[in-house]
Amino acid sequence: MCVKESLCVVYSGTKHAASAMAESLRREIGKDGIRVTCIEPGAVKTEFVSHMRADVRQSVEQRLGDMVQLESEDVANAILYAVTQPSRVNVNILTLYPTQQA
Repeated sequence: MCVKESLCVVYSGTKHAASAMAESLRREIGKDGIRVTCIEPGAVKTEFVSHMRADVRQSVEQRLGDMVQLESEDVANAILYAVTQPSRVNVNILTLYPTQQA
């Protein structure tokens, strides 16, 4: 979740890099029967915001507003889904967003 536009570039770039690395790894080792999945959650309700500096926390809370965020169980269920597929199935990228997240 970006607070300042300049940070959004870095944040978005690193998220894309992680996805690209997972895709490259999947292509490299998939032939050996090893599956690679990239789970990409949107806003998840955690204690992380409470550990932010006050000004950053205020900005994040303002941006989140009254959005109903994902719960950790939602992410866990996505991981469980990905890893319990038959061996012939590789869930490449699984993106989860709260319904209200733009």
